[in-house]
Amino acid sequence: MESGTVTTPFGRRAMSYGLLANQQKASEITSGIKRSKWKLFRSICESRSSLGISDRALTVLDALLTFYPGDELCEDGNLIVFPSNAQLSLRARGMAPATLRRHLSVLVETGLILRKDSPNGKRYARRSSGGKLDDAFGFSLAPLLARAREIETMAAEIALNREQLKAAKERITLCRRDLAKLITFAVDEKISGDWEQAQTNLQCVLQAIPRVLTLDIAEPLLTKLSVLREEVVNQLKLNMKSPEMSANESQSERHIQDSKTNIISESEPVSKGLSSEQAPEHTLAHGTAIEEIDDQRDTRQRRPRLSSITTHKALPLPFVLQACTQINDYGPRAGITSWRDLITAAYVVRSTLDITPAVYERAAIVMGPENAATVLACMLERAEQITSAGGYLRDLTRRAEKGEFATAPMLMALMRGSRSKPETYPGTTSPRQGPTKTAWVC
Repeated sequence: MESGTVTTPFGRRAMSYGLLANQQKASEITSGIKRSKWKLFRSICESRSSLGISDRALTVLDALLTFYPGDELCEDGNLIVFPSNAQLSLRARGMAPATLRRHLSVLVETGLILRKDSPNGKRYARRSSGGKLDDAFGFSLAPLLARAREIETMAAEIALNREQLKAAKERITLCRRDLAKLITFAVDEKISGDWEQAQTNLQCVLQAIPRVLTLDIAEPLLTKLSVLREEVVNQLKLNMKSPEMSANESQSERHIQDSKTNIISESEPVSKGLSSEQAPEHTLAHGTAIEEIDDQRDTRQRRPRLSSITTHKALPLPFVLQACTQINDYGPRAGITSWRDLITAAYVVRSTLDITPAVYERAAIVMGPENAATVLACMLERAEQITSAGGYLRDLTRRAEKGEFATAPMLMALMRGSRSKPETYPGTTSPRQGPTKTAWVC
């Protein structure tokens, strides 16, 4: 790739400040950066609305990427593809030439590709006598590599907002269902309370829901519905308190009476009313029931407590950022200032470490979003030592379910490792030995 070269368009197309800025940005590629072209293309598809391109333009970009040899876009390679309009149209699902040219212009204007026109406007490559590619004229894919981190961060933010909106819609649906059925129940049972006003308040909130719901609108609506639901539930509890207590008391009395007559102690002799053939069968049935109750009690005691894991508080953010410095490069605004920024950066790191979304979502459910993002930040610091990042995160998730894992020892190990590194560490890819290794498995 020719770095720092300004090219002008062929024919009637004029030069512009936007074209000059895109060429300057394309020349500022981070040294040593590599990206899978298809993973980067999926990130572009995810952030299509923010980039301002249509699905037809994505079809043309998909066709252009098929002409690039290899799966990875890298700085050292030639990032220029030079297909003819006929071949490009075939790979773009038979797109008409005029439509093809229009969407190519859109991709150039949005800064995803660049034109490198030849003296006569044709697309071709010049090779040496040995067959090596010396120069090429066509479309440059350098802007994709230069904006790779920006595109991945944008896609991670959109995916995070989509998940949050989906969760908010689910909670709104649950609140609407609970309010409608609770108010109907109160009216049918003639429970005292201003249920007409509650129904009116519910209708006012529901009428404010637009056809297209966004996260900014969903959160205030959810708050209003939650408050209204809490008021209705509290009113029902006040009216149902005294009847419920009397019913529970009578049930408890009957249960105590039945338990006294049915339970047979193993040390007591067989009852007189039973025959010698019926007595062993009766005693065995009660003994089996008692054993099943004991087994259920033991199972409940051995069952891991997920609530204590999911509600575990995260460590302070400055402490996490001090131990994990590389995660700052993946922040949405060239840095991390909040837990939301760290979670967004973790989505980018997840794709970089080749961790599937299902594995990361499971870790976020078990550990909590903040702790899961902290774990990915720690894994990024030791990415060269981890053979399978997905399997490693899956193992940490299983241990977190059992209550055998916490993020604090992992961060402390990173802090100790940053202060004193062994001499053999920079030149080897084997895991570090000593206290740091044992701290990772705490």
